[in-house]
Amino acid sequence: MTNLPAAVLDSLHGLAFGDAFGDRWFGILRREGPAALEARTLPREEVWRWSDDTAQALVLVRELAEGGGAVDQDRLALRLAAAYADDMHRGYGASMHDVLRRIGAGEPWREVVAGQFGGLGSWGNGAAMRAAPLGAWHAADLDAAAGQAARQGAVSHHHPEAVAGAVAVALAAALATRSRGGPAPARPDFLSAVAERLPDGDVRSGVRIAARMPERTSVRHAAEVLGSGYRMSGPDTVPYALWCAAGHLDDLHEGLWFTVAGRGDIDTTCAMAGGVIAARTGVATLPSAWHAAREPLPPLVPE
Repeated sequence: MTNLPAAVLDSLHGLAFGDAFGDRWFGILRREGPAALEARTLPREEVWRWSDDTAQALVLVRELAEGGGAVDQDRLALRLAAAYADDMHRGYGASMHDVLRRIGAGEPWREVVAGQFGGLGSWGNGAAMRAAPLGAWHAADLDAAAGQAARQGAVSHHHPEAVAGAVAVALAAALATRSRGGPAPARPDFLSAVAERLPDGDVRSGVRIAARMPERTSVRHAAEVLGSGYRMSGPDTVPYALWCAAGHLDDLHEGLWFTVAGRGDIDTTCAMAGGVIAARTGVATLPSAWHAAREPLPPLVPE
């Protein structure tokens, strides 16, 4: 993994930490309720396994490495299907089980993804959850970050709001990477800079609302207003995750605890926030217990 840009690796590791940390909380909240979250009780599992969020981000980073930062959609579709076939028990959503099985069986990916949900395509958050390292890769060119994020998103999610969510996360990670070594942008400025490059729609509206929220806004109120992924859609996940990230661009540890407090699709909101924040901070300051607990990432070389 040493041949990849440092910010890309940082973002990928931050995404994986957020994913693995957040994913543990589904079980904790079922067993122990919100008191454990309020007390910030660490997950007790010996290994914090990451989910499909990280599995797909690994595929995307391999694709970027082989393509010099450019996404070959046909190749990416086959890579995603192959990764799914190798380890399909990573928490993939129901529609992605169908999509990736059919692509793996040889069906054209464009027809498969366009046919989802009566021809509307999925507007889920899967295209966005893997996009942060791509933004870190293209931090020097925001147009490229947006364009390549849209290309990779369309491979699995046909709905324009799902693609817009991927673009939003990539832009946020690119902006976070640009700020490395300098002062963190103010939350309203950071989110406004993301929103101004998004197409009109629900994701853009959500990010703009997030940018206008008063500094004193509680995480519970933000989750209620923006949505924290209970509907598992791009518009219902991305604005909240970016709001959390934008308020913690100097503190990955606190940012992940803050994000998980909004409940919802916890592994994915934390993966998005972690990927964005770590593009600026790296992951070295996370507690040693976290580094020991998180499932390692596999060697990251072009396949």
